[in-house]
This record gives sequence, C-alpha cells and structure tokens, in this order.
Amino acid sequence: MNLDDVMRALTPTFGGRVVADAGLGELTTYRVGGKAAIRVRAESADDLEVLGKMFAESGANYAVIGRGSNLLVADEGFDGIVVTLGDGLGAIEITGTTVRSGGAALLPVVARRTAAAGLTGFEWAVGVPGSMGGAVRMNAGGHGSDMAQSLVGVSVVDLATGHHGHLSLAELELGFRSSALGRSLVVTEVELALSAGNREVAEAEISDIVRWRRENQPGGANAGSVFVNPRPDSAGRLVDEAGAKGKRLGSAEVSTRHANFIQVDDGGSANDVAALMTVVRAQVLERTGVDLHAETHFLGFAPEIAAAAGARRVEERG
Repeated sequence: MNLDDVMRALTPTFGGRVVADAGLGELTTYRVGGKAAIRVRAESADDLEVLGKMFAESGANYAVIGRGSNLLVADEGFDGIVVTLGDGLGAIEITGTTVRSGGAALLPVVARRTAAAGLTGFEWAVGVPGSMGGAVRMNAGGHGSDMAQSLVGVSVVDLATGHHGHLSLAELELGFRSSALGRSLVVTEVELALSAGNREVAEAEISDIVRWRRENQPGGANAGSVFVNPRPDSAGRLVDEAGAKGKRLGSAEVSTRHANFIQVDDGGSANDVAALMTVVRAQVLERTGVDLHAETHFLGFAPEIAAAAGARRVEERG
C-alpha cells in the first residue's frame, strides 16, 4: 500500500486528523526538523487499534511521537506515517491514592493535579516536559525519583497487530532511562500508586523544583538532557571537563549554563544539532575516556548519523 492508498484508507475514520506532508518540527521542543509524509492524530485506544490493523495489513513505515520533548527530527523529515496522541488520551483520574492518566497526559500537569489532591510521590515530575507514555518508555526521572517508584502498570495498544494489552511494573523491566516497551507498543493509560500527603507541603516542593530548574537550566529551544548520565558521574560535568561547554556548530550550541543541554537558534537546523552531538561525544571520549549515549531519540536520520551521535532512531526502537 503506497502513501496515497494510506490516505484514502485513513480519511473515512480520521477525517481532518490525517494530514499529508505535515510538519513535525513544531511538535518538538527543539522546534526544528522536517515533515512527515503523513501525520495522523489518535484520540483513543480504538483509533490506535484501527491504525494497528492497517499497519499490519499494509506494512507501512510508521513512528509514534508523544510531546516531542526528547526527540530530534531530521531536516529531511520522515518518509512514513507519524502517529501523534491527542487530548482524548490525556485524561487524569484520581481515586484515593490511585492515579490513572492517559498516555498523552503531561507530566507537569499530573504532578500539579496530584499535589493539589494532597498526594505525594510525583512532585519531581513537574520539571519534566514530556508525556506520561513517553515517561514510562524511558523511565523518566529527576530530583531523586523516577517513574518506577510509583508505577503500577500500563495499558497498551500494539501497532503491529492492533491488539490491546496490559503490562505490569515487573513486565516493563524499568531500568535507568530504559524499559522493555517495544517500538510498536503505545501506552494508552498509566496507573500510579502514590501516598497520602499534605497539599501545602507538596505544592511547596513543586515550587522549589520549578525555581531550581529556572535557575540552573537553560530556556529556549532544547530537549533537556542530551546525554544519559554515566552513573555515578554527570554527563554535563564530563562535557564541561572535555572543553565542549559553549561549543557552537552552525545553528546549534552547547549551553553555557548547563553543558548537557544543546540549544538551537530560531529557524535553525536539526542536522546541526546531530552534528554537534557527534563532535561533543567524540571530544568527551578522547579527553575523558567515557563513551556517552544520547537520551535524545532521532527520527528520519540515517542509521550511521544516529549511531555517531550515540542516539537511537525512533523507528528502530524495540
């Protein structure tokens, strides 16, 4: 099935939610990158089931992106179908100390909602600008905690088959910034178990985290931490030690405020970011002997470019 056939197959179900030659850069926090051949927005698990069955029958090349806070899209774009998750998959429900959210719900929103409900254990997430589904996939964390500390399990749809399923915390095999979620599994619902706390204390902690982030991390167009911290060390410290802090390549620059952030100019190039990551990684390896690996995932890049930057391609996950 070619892309024209895919458009014809999807339009009756998705209508205006399926778009050809659709921009992707604006869906990421880097705000750079090219277009997808087709972009379709799913608003429910049933939508994902429809897409999964179509992908299984057609063998179409696809990728799923969440809130784009951990993603770099190549300037050349992605010659396939990109699935995004809409607000229909972003609901949040709190019952006692149990929290259920859609995979598209934003971590800062869940953090603030749970604190307002007098719950504690998820305050750290206010500083992570990603989706709950993406946070499960990479076991996001910060400020001494991570998803594994409160996660009970997730509901998923397999885009390779269209089948629904559930994975427990044990089955997810969460590690440091990693999980067992394969490329085709899309998280539709996340269940957390938090603790009863004090609303004022929880909201004060959230304010402290937000203040710390503003004081210690750069603003502008970036995707947060570029490289995974090689525990117990810090990637930012290693980049600084290697003399790469403030290094610029084209429209991309290693932040002078925090060396594990790369910022890109307005109207800049995703390929500049990838090239700068490659240069910084090589410089750190040469001067410190540490081989850094990227937290940022790549979409639409050639395998050798992603590998040189220490990154994984979205279309190769799993």
